[in-house]
Amino acid sequence: MLNREDNVLSAAEAWRKSGRDVAIATVVETWGSAPRPVGSHLVIDSDGNFLGSVSGGCVEGAVVEEAADVIATGAPRMLEFGVADETAWRVGLSCGGRIRVYVEKLN
Repeated sequence: MLNREDNVLSAAEAWRKSGRDVAIATVVETWGSAPRPVGSHLVIDSDGNFLGSVSGGCVEGAVVEEAADVIATGAPRMLEFGVADETAWRVGLSCGGRIRVYVEKLN
């Protein structure tokens, strides 16, 4: 039986093989309390469809937006999210931790 991450990676492969432009986001580092562990994946296509999870809430929406740019340009990005004490409007993690998410286009 496939685990959740295997299902996300299998979907990424299937989406790519069907001709969809696809990016994959991977949690590469966490500090403190984080919603998802290192190695968690979110697969996103150029239409904004996604599967999996790297965090939740506003962070996931921000990753999907960044993935659209990664798909368009082909340039990978490293994203960092944490508690944003300096402004309540910035995307952050309410759990008090921080995460780094690497987003890359699949070829």
